[in-house]
Amino acid sequence: MIESLRNKFVKERFDLQEILLVPVFATVLALLIGCFFLLATGESFANIFVAYSSLFIGSLGSLNAISETFTAATPLVFAALGIALAFRAGLFNIGAEGQMIIGGLATVIVGFSIDFLPIWIHLPLALSIGALFGALYAAIAGWLKAYTGAHEVISTIMLNLIALRLLDYVLRSPIIQKEGRNDPISKSILDSAELPQILAFIDPQLRLHGGFLLMLVAVFFIYWLLFHTTIGYEFRATGANPNAAKYAGIKAGLTIVLVMAIAGALAGLAGANQITGVLGRASPGFSASIGFDAIAVALLGRSHPIGVLFAGLLFGALIAGGRLMQVKAGVSVDLITIIQALIIVFIAAPLLVKKSLPWFFK
Repeated sequence: MIESLRNKFVKERFDLQEILLVPVFATVLALLIGCFFLLATGESFANIFVAYSSLFIGSLGSLNAISETFTAATPLVFAALGIALAFRAGLFNIGAEGQMIIGGLATVIVGFSIDFLPIWIHLPLALSIGALFGALYAAIAGWLKAYTGAHEVISTIMLNLIALRLLDYVLRSPIIQKEGRNDPISKSILDSAELPQILAFIDPQLRLHGGFLLMLVAVFFIYWLLFHTTIGYEFRATGANPNAAKYAGIKAGLTIVLVMAIAGALAGLAGANQITGVLGRASPGFSASIGFDAIAVALLGRSHPIGVLFAGLLFGALIAGGRLMQVKAGVSVDLITIIQALIIVFIAAPLLVKKSLPWFFK
């Protein structure tokens, strides 16, 4: 049993067809079907061409467009890495949104309340606190799963709701709420807690910040953790065959809690990234459903860290390009949501892709 498990891992390390070809063609098919949706709403072929051209130009057509694509992709990849890690361990972590909210809330409190630290201490502290609180929040669901049998889907959904309501409540407290405001919005973080813009020397308007570099580090760290460490082997063994993993001496309960904690830390970093790199403060909508979109990114990336990176960049491009598409072609940005949903349909049923393009999948 253990030998077959080991052989499965060797085979799954990098299945080119599953990790690359299926997502690529799923995206192509989704874009083509998007054309039919536009035609059905009365759009002309010329306007469809303008819409898709704007989608490309708005995401990759200039340095500013690339900056916006990378900026939008960064929190998606952070959160999706945590979801993908949980998938690999056989866990369905729906709680990235809540973990992101808790991590971002903790980050903003540290970001504005500590005013005596230099940036080289304050910024890492704010990011670390965000990751820590995200990890602790996710570990609750892990503990419930491991030691009470509570299903992680139910517990993480409930924890999402708690985080959402807690955020609204805390943002109205006098200590955190911005002075002179009646709406739930926090004080702004200090300059010493802000991620630096990494392209400011070219153009101060380029929003790409240091969180992008941290995200790349996280991608390769999770890849190393999953495929080059004993802990990663235990994570994957637990996900592939819990009974075989238990027979091999792997402590399933501890593994579940640890996986969820790491996943929560990554989602917490996504929240910290938004606070320290993009927004500078917290409001009820600061998470922007990134934690939910990250589920789609993890699925598109086939739960592989490198796949998640490229899937996150694709979704970042759709988000950035969708803004220009709406302006130039007058096409609703909801088309982007439709395209994202279609991509996930094809990813969830890869046989649809293979049957639609049989000459590529023989």
